[in-house]
This record gives sequence, structure tokens and C-alpha cells, in this order.
Amino acid sequence: MAGYEPEPGHEPEAAARAAEAQAPAPAGAASAAGTASQEPVRDPGGSPAPASPRDTGLPGAGFRAPFPSAGLPTVAEALQRILAAAGRPSLATEEVPLAAALGRVLAKPVYAPEDVPGFHRSTVDGYAVRSQDLRGVEPGRPARLQVAGRVLAGQPARVTVEPGQAVAVPTGGMLPPGADCVVMFEHTTREGPWLLVHRFAGPGDNVIARGEDAAAGLALLPAGRRLGPAELGALAGAGVTRLTVARGPRVALLLTGDEVVPPGQVPAPGQIRDINGVALVAALRQDGAEPLDPVYVRDEPDAFRQALGAALAAADLVLISGGSSVGERDLTAELAAELEPPGVILHGIALKPGKPTLFAMAGRKPVFGLPGNPVSALVVYRLLVRPLIQRWLGLAPEPGPGPRIRARLETALRRPPGREEYVPVALIWRGGEYGARPQPRKSGLISALTGAQGLVHLPLEIEGLPAGAQVEVIPW
Repeated sequence: MAGYEPEPGHEPEAAARAAEAQAPAPAGAASAAGTASQEPVRDPGGSPAPASPRDTGLPGAGFRAPFPSAGLPTVAEALQRILAAAGRPSLATEEVPLAAALGRVLAKPVYAPEDVPGFHRSTVDGYAVRSQDLRGVEPGRPARLQVAGRVLAGQPARVTVEPGQAVAVPTGGMLPPGADCVVMFEHTTREGPWLLVHRFAGPGDNVIARGEDAAAGLALLPAGRRLGPAELGALAGAGVTRLTVARGPRVALLLTGDEVVPPGQVPAPGQIRDINGVALVAALRQDGAEPLDPVYVRDEPDAFRQALGAALAAADLVLISGGSSVGERDLTAELAAELEPPGVILHGIALKPGKPTLFAMAGRKPVFGLPGNPVSALVVYRLLVRPLIQRWLGLAPEPGPGPRIRARLETALRRPPGREEYVPVALIWRGGEYGARPQPRKSGLISALTGAQGLVHLPLEIEGLPAGAQVEVIPW
């Protein structure tokens, strides 16, 4: 039963449905447009929810006493508790060559070792001239200058522009001494050794001055910047070839459930191939973490306890996939209670999908209990785990869940009682705007992953959204 998450209307305890329907909406939810709120949390200490008494009204054997259904934190509240508990440890750094730095995060600012560019250079193909020689130029009254030579690309300027002269220069070519601007080739006419200039150019026009892009000694990039193609190109242009970057946190991944087998193994009846291990490892690498090889854990306390101990010894952060819900063999919450203090910070979030999510601190090491269903696991990772990794790497925090894409909802959505929801949607471009098409909302379906490009948020303040509503889609 590891990872089982009841759908609305199928919770193990009958009383939960009534409690959820009557529970007041907690603070910290998002706006009707789907924007996450960042209201202060009344209980930043994040005390673990009190244990629920065993309910003898459970529908048959095979279930544990569930966590409380009412009063669960919102996603915003849960994230604030997680970040407050996990802190910001000092990660190790390493020096890497520029070619290996894509996607890494700078641990130190980078300063320009030299002026960029190192000389005054032309930004166009044209003629280097003295702007004072172009006074009075207007349509029908060109300036007449003598062509005194040319500058070759990649070569120093070997000619000086004297009064009444012009020198041909290519794009990127060095501005010759005496000139203070460049006239575009299109604005000139050649008459033998003479040049007719039909448009005025002032001092500095079509020229990049020495050090204008970056002056020697000034910061090119700050610490905490993730390095993309543009940043790497700029660093190469400044002559920076090695960088000090943060080493991503080592993340151990435990995959629970006797029914879960590696992707390359043919599953027996009742077994399923692992999805979460592959998806979460990819997400961790994409976000700059260093995932360790996933470990498959049997639904047996001693084996689980041993695997968890090894994970805590080897990693900075532990993700457990499955086992945090109410199934008889869901052991994550039971073993989390044995962790070194402070232990369990929260168990259960007013969220669909992802209600059974657990977070604990084993000393200074965070432990996430993620739902076993693939959609639930990736949604919770996107909302709660990624922000923690970004903070540890020193990245500036994103506003709310991050960048958004405006779209028009294709079909109506209704929120489950007592829980905010993040609905996977496909983005379809039509008629000059995106349409957001909700994908299947059962959290175990692979098609909900492959067909979706993002999530639409249904906060607690609203019951749902009508078809045609403008929404903000949170990209995966």
C-alpha cells in the first residue's frame, strides 16, 4: 500500500469528509487567478500535527490511523516551515572550467580581468570620421570627405583620421585615432577617392568604447547566478576560463514499496515499473543537486530503517518516495518518528495531489516523505523540494512558485473540499493565446505527466474556475 493517496470522497475515515467541508480556509492561499500568496504563518515553528487516535471505523483492516484531515497547512505555510527548519547550510565549492559550467551556480562573484572591449570598436560596416566634419549635413547637402584608407578586421588601425578624411572600418574593427564616430555604409556614396556622407553622426555613434561592456576590476556576475549560455558567452568574452561554483547538495532517494521494480525489470503480477526514481533523479540534476543512485526499499521496518540510516549518512538531503499515507505497510511516518530531533515538522498538507506529504529534520538533515503516485511526487517536488535546493545553492528565491504563463482555461475546474489543488494542464496555442487543457486528475496516471506543460492552482479562497477563465500556468 506504499504511496496510496485516497481521492476526494474515498478517505479511509468517514469523519474526515465532514471535517474538511467545515474547516475554515487557512491563511497563505493564492488568489483566484492562481497566484500563490506569501502571507505570514502564525506558527513558524512548525510543530508536528498531533497524532490522531486510532479510528475503529476504518473500512476494514489494512490501514493505519490517518493524520488529521482538518487544519492542515497550505502549501505556502508548509514551505515556510520547511525553509525555516532546514536553514541555509554552507555547501562545498569547486572550481570548474568554463566548458563544464552550464547550469552551475556561482559561489563567488566574477570580476572582469580586463577591459571589454579592449579598444574602441565599430558596431557597423561604415566609415570612421570626425563628427565635427559632418556639421550642416542634411538631405540634399552631404559632407564631402576624402577616403584615407581602411582598417582590416582583427588588425590594429594603422591610419589616423585627419580633418576632412574618412577611413573604412568593418563591424568589430578598431576605431582609428582621430575619429569619434562611424557613419553607416548605407548612408554614404563613393565618388572615386571621395565619400559623400548623407546623414549626420554624432560623437560615439555606432561605436563601443573601450571598457564600455565591462571595465577591468568590476563585477561581471554576482554570486548566486545560475550560468546559462548567455552568461558563459559573456565570461568567455572577458577572458574568464575557470569559475568557482557551488556543489549541489547530495540527495539520497529511497523508493519504497514491494510492488515497485526497476524500469528494466519485467514486473510480476501486482508489480509496477519505477517512475519516480527516474523522474526525481532527472529533476534533481536539472535543479543542480547531486542525486545518489536510487535505492529500492522493501515494506519491512528493519530493511527500511537500515536504508534510511545509510541514506542519512551519505547525503545532505533524503527523499522518500511513498510510504507516508495510511496504508498498513506505509512506514515512512513511523520511522520518521524515530529520527534524531527535531524530527517530524509536518505530516499532511491541504493539497491535492500530495496530501500525505511528510517533512522531518534528522538533526540538520531534511527528510521528505513524498507521495508514491508519480504526479503527486512531482507536484510536491516542484512546490516544496525545488525551492529548498535553490535556497541552499544561493539562488535568489523565485516569487511564489516561479514564472507563469497566461492562458485561457478550456474546461471548468472544481476544487476538492478542504484542499487547494494544482491541476496539470497542457498548453495549446490558438488564436493568438494559450489555451490550458486540464489533464487527467487521477494522480497515478502517466498520461497526466506526459501531456502537461504546467500546473494551474486552485486556491482555498475559490470553489473552482469556469471554462474560459484567464489563469496563470506554473511551468514544470
